[in-house]
Amino acid sequence: MAPPNPNAQRYSPTTMWDSTPLFQFADMQEIIQNFVRVHVDAPGMEEGAPVFPLGYQYPSLDQLADMIPCILQYLNFSTIIGVGVGAGAYVLSRYALTHPDTVEGLVLINIDPNAKGWMDWAAHKLTGLTSSIPEMILGHLFSQEELSGNSELIQKYRNIITHAPNLENIELYWNSYNNRRDLNFERGSDITLKCPVMLVVGDQAPHEDAVVECNSKLDPTQTSFLKMADSGGQPQLTQPGKLTEAFKYFLQGMGYMASSCMTRLSRSRTASLTSAASLDGNRSRSRTVSQSSESGHLPSGPPGHTMEVSC
Repeated sequence: MAPPNPNAQRYSPTTMWDSTPLFQFADMQEIIQNFVRVHVDAPGMEEGAPVFPLGYQYPSLDQLADMIPCILQYLNFSTIIGVGVGAGAYVLSRYALTHPDTVEGLVLINIDPNAKGWMDWAAHKLTGLTSSIPEMILGHLFSQEELSGNSELIQKYRNIITHAPNLENIELYWNSYNNRRDLNFERGSDITLKCPVMLVVGDQAPHEDAVVECNSKLDPTQTSFLKMADSGGQPQLTQPGKLTEAFKYFLQGMGYMASSCMTRLSRSRTASLTSAASLDGNRSRSRTVSQSSESGHLPSGPPGHTMEVSC
């Protein structure tokens, strides 16, 4: 990441659930002002998207990852720092496995790197017999406690999804996500993420176990794990302040935003983050973020960029 490139194009369409609200948070504006941000929607998820014709074969998540190089080439981006939620986190991870030299870092919220097992498929089929697509998606996004509470946030997203004009497209994307392949992460093997990674999940999120398992399979010297208290299934919506601060620490650990004004993350309300340092070229970078991180050093060389992939 680097100061804005005035020649770079910016894309930030509105989507239903992704990391966009996080980047609209007031404290995130310091990052927005210093970096080029690109938001990428999956096909048919953009605002005003027409409904795909009957029989349309929606791309797999692997195929979506294979589209990213064309986007980067079009925008003339050499490297990115990716931010993804759910399916977007999976797509960015798949891309990083095949193009590690172009990914400087990843922030992965609610990632599930595992393919569905037989028990998952059975549960999914049974749920499909009694629940509508909107309710199944809400159960994927939010915890049962949140859904039972029926807060204003839940009502808002239930209304958005239920009345989405492109609900047929959303169902295709939903099916593509449920047919994802296993990323096969394995600690100490070649099948791993080679860049700094920050894993984020709420302490009662539906994806908590999957993210914890993912953390156990990645390189501990490259990975930080943030389990956020009182954040439910979508921490970027319910705890944007804490997540923004963690993101800034993550960037500082990579050598960016040295002059950023920081405060300490609450030690009692967030999960612990580990830190370690390693050399990258001619500069030292912390590969993970810690709650007591100090200012880093501004990197030299070509600018990087942020890329969001929506869920």
